[in-house]
Amino acid sequence: MYKLYVIPGSHACRSAMLMLEHKRVAYRRADIVTLLHPLVARLHGFDAGGQTRNAGGRRTFGLRFGDRLGTVPALAAGAHRISTNHGIARFLEEHHPEPPLFPADPEQRAAVEEVEGWANETLQMAARRIPGAAIVRDPAEFSRLAGDGRLGYLLYKRELTRRLIVPRILHGVFAAGARTEREIMAELPPMLDRIDAWISDGVLGGPQPNVADFMVAPSLALILYRPDVHPMFEGRPALDLVDRLLPEPA
Repeated sequence: MYKLYVIPGSHACRSAMLMLEHKRVAYRRADIVTLLHPLVARLHGFDAGGQTRNAGGRRTFGLRFGDRLGTVPALAAGAHRISTNHGIARFLEEHHPEPPLFPADPEQRAAVEEVEGWANETLQMAARRIPGAAIVRDPAEFSRLAGDGRLGYLLYKRELTRRLIVPRILHGVFAAGARTEREIMAELPPMLDRIDAWISDGVLGGPQPNVADFMVAPSLALILYRPDVHPMFEGRPALDLVDRLLPEPA
């Protein structure tokens, strides 16, 4: 059985979980405490997969530290140690071809990989910073709202821990805060328009989910933990995609 190292509530980690479930591959989940995950990942034989991340154009110390040591999701498959969703998707496609994560047609695959790359490099970071700006501004409200949702509880199970630690992570590592909130929020409508266009073109949201679907939906689900963005999603195909892959908890 494979072992997947994750952070609870992480949208990036949920992407890996969705891919494993899509492939019907048995795995055991190992939760890691956030902030310790770069060190834990490295101690278990993983690296950061060559990532060079930035938040709002800034390479904060936390991002540089994680990119140097290791990251999650991280998949242990026998002797293999695979870091990042990009690597996990291709490992699964090679070793478990059915059902596929990528279209067989080369042109269609290229289109899916373009969306996958954008979701990994741009949307995934925006999904941290859009709710992050509100979290830094009102930690108490966030700590209550983040106890449950489409991704489960976010980062820490205890409400007090979320209230004390998460705003510091978002401000210090991901450069989210009141001064950048207007700029961060302005990014969301064009992103949703772009996702809706990909759905209209059949790159996302097709009958057979693909790797790009599994990358996009968890990031949107994380953004939806911020209640005031809900009107921006109403009536959009992007929301239908989230509802399909990550429905609201009963």
